[in-house]
Parts: sequence; C-alpha cells; structure tokens
Amino acid sequence: MTAQAKAKWFRFLVLILGGGTIYKLGSLKDAFYVPMQEFMGLSHTEIGTLMSVNAIVATVLFVVGGMLADRFDTRKLIPLGLIGTGGLGLYLATFPGFDRLLIVFGLFAICADCIFWPSLLKAIKNLGDDNEQGRMFGLLEGGRGVVDTLIAFSALGVFVVMGSGEAGLKSAILFYATIDILAGILTWFLLTDRASQSTATPRSGLSGLLEAVRVPGVWLVSCNVFMVYIVYCGLTYFIPYLKDMYELPVALVGAYGIINQYFLKVLGGPAGGFLADKRCKSSARYMRWAFLALLPVMAVIMLIPKGSSFIFAGMAATLSFALIVFTMRGVFWAPMSEVGIAPHITGSAFGIGCLIGYAPGMFAYVIYGSILDSFPGQQGYDYVFSLMSLLAVIGFMVSSLLYRAVQNRSVELPAGALTQN
Repeated sequence: MTAQAKAKWFRFLVLILGGGTIYKLGSLKDAFYVPMQEFMGLSHTEIGTLMSVNAIVATVLFVVGGMLADRFDTRKLIPLGLIGTGGLGLYLATFPGFDRLLIVFGLFAICADCIFWPSLLKAIKNLGDDNEQGRMFGLLEGGRGVVDTLIAFSALGVFVVMGSGEAGLKSAILFYATIDILAGILTWFLLTDRASQSTATPRSGLSGLLEAVRVPGVWLVSCNVFMVYIVYCGLTYFIPYLKDMYELPVALVGAYGIINQYFLKVLGGPAGGFLADKRCKSSARYMRWAFLALLPVMAVIMLIPKGSSFIFAGMAATLSFALIVFTMRGVFWAPMSEVGIAPHITGSAFGIGCLIGYAPGMFAYVIYGSILDSFPGQQGYDYVFSLMSLLAVIGFMVSSLLYRAVQNRSVELPAGALTQN
C-alpha cells in the first residue's frame, strides 16, 4: 500500500470515529427507550416529539451546513460539532424538564446535522473515485456501526453497573458526552492533513447552492434517501414491540436496541456497498430491489404468533428487516456520484439531500408514536407495520426512477468520462 493510500484510509478511520459517536445523545432512545419513559417521565408521543424537533431544526439547517462545508475547512467544522454535542450532553444528564429538552434536542441538531454531517459526507466523497463510492459509504456505515456498538454497549454497561435506575441513566448520558468531547479533540489533532479537504476547487456559498438546485439528479437522490429514512424511522418501534408482544425482558430491551440500531450497521453497510458496486453495478439499482425484499420480511413479522414462546422468531424477523434497511442506508448517498455532482458544489448537494432525505425525522416518529398511543397493543403495531410496507412500495417506485436517470446518464457519457470527485 502506497503512502498516499495509507493516508487516505487513516483519514477515513478518523472520520468514522466522529461519525460513530456524535449521534448517541440525540438518539438516546435507541438503547434507552424504556429508561427514558421510566426515569425521565416521557411518553411515546413525547419521545417522538423530541425526535421531531431535532429533525425539524436539522432539516432547516442542512442546506446551511452544506454551504458551510463548501466554504470552510471541514477539519474545523467536524471537531466543533462533536465538542458542542458533548457539552449539551453534560446538561442533558441533569434531566431538565420537557420544555428544556425540546431546546436541547434542537441544539443537538445544530451541532450534529448542520455543522458536522454535511462536512463528513463531503470529506468521505472526496476520498474515493466514482467506482468506490458504494464501498466508501458502505464502509462508513459499517465502521460507524462498529463504533456505535462498542460505545452503546459500554454505555449500557455503565447503566447496569450504576443500578439500572435513574443514576444509571444519568451516568450513561455523561459517558456519551465525555466520548463526544474526546472524539472532537482527537479529530482536531488527527485531521491535520489538509489533503482531506477539497481545496483544489473554488469555495462556493449561495452560488454553489443555486447551481446544485438545478441538478435534477440531486432531487432524485434526495427523494430516494427520504423513502429509505422514513422506513428506517420505524425500526425504533421494534424495541417496544418485542417487549409488549413477546415479553422481552427489560434487561434485554437495551441490548436488542443496540443490535437493532447500531450493530447491524457493521454488517449492513459493507454488505450494501459490496452488493451495489460488485453485483448490481449501481447503488440505485440495488436499493430498488432491496425495497421489494422488505415486503415479504414484514409479512413474516406480522404473521408470527405472539408470546414469549416465539420471542426468538420475532427477534430474528425484525432484525432481518432492519439488516436490509441498513444495507440501503449504507449506500443511499452513493448515487450522488452516479448522477454527476461537480466537486465545488458537493457540500451544497449533500445539504439539499439532507434537507429532503432526513425530513421524515420531523414527523415520522410523532406519527408512529401517536399511532401506538392511540391504538395500544397489537392493533397499533399492525397499523405502523402496514404503513412501513406501503412506504417500501413507494420507495421501490422512487428508486426505479433514480436508476433510470443513472442509466440515461451513463448512455449520454462516453466510457471513462466520469472523473474523481
């Protein structure tokens, strides 16, 4: 391996470190959904509202984040987002009231989704050429999954050691906050090679955003991400589903949540990248068929008998569904290269993509949570899972349009016309 290649992969690992730590606090419900209800006094709808506020602020500011990534050094933006998130976590550990929690979760979005995420996506895209995009983003998702899993299980261990009560939850939050601050400090010192930035291209602001808006492929990629993400939001409700319908012990609820939301990234991200690049030769084409694959798996989930005797069957089915979704999440940004994005508007293109693609976070959790609160028990879960299936069908249609656009572009361009971004 050449020195240049070693430097490339070192930067990649440093970026994974940041990407795998920054969302733990904003997504506290992934591993501590039930403790949040018990010790912070939050209902399904209130937890959904916190997630929606986070997503609303993120959505409003994603485009701003994209322009920041095009205009400023991402080496500075990435650590700033991490340290800011950690500082907010220190306050979250005091268990503020619901009104103040709304503010905290909004500020999480500013640090993670505006300052950090578009900069990370731009840095990752600039590390690989067009033939590597599926693998680069797939490995990013897989690498984040490794970091996610290690940190989340460590936080769960802190929670258990501290008594699995209110003190345990506060200690777990402080653990997350400390990790974010340390990761921010490390990325500041380790991302010293400015070659990780796209400094060879002119820096753009509003003009770059306006140019990106006029690229049709940006909108198709964004809508495709939207459909993957709205189905992904539903994975959260597999956690209370197994507890309510299969009597999953409370001690295992957190472990299942970590596996469902984090560990599957380790498998799904690289698998999606490999299937997209090597088998399907297109990330858009792979996601098209992955959407269809979700339907029979969801049918199995809904048909499995309920009760503690079938708990392993329920866990296997829900984890299989989640794994497919994570293979899609691993590559849903890769088509940005397939549709052709000029290097100097990469950040703005990702900002638009995040604005639209992550928009379901504004309302999906509230919708899913409200359904469960309005229709307790099996009926509510049937409604949620049926809605997720319908959305998967729509996703198949959207990804089919995206793949058609990719095919048309490949016909228009001569072989080898795509250049490294």
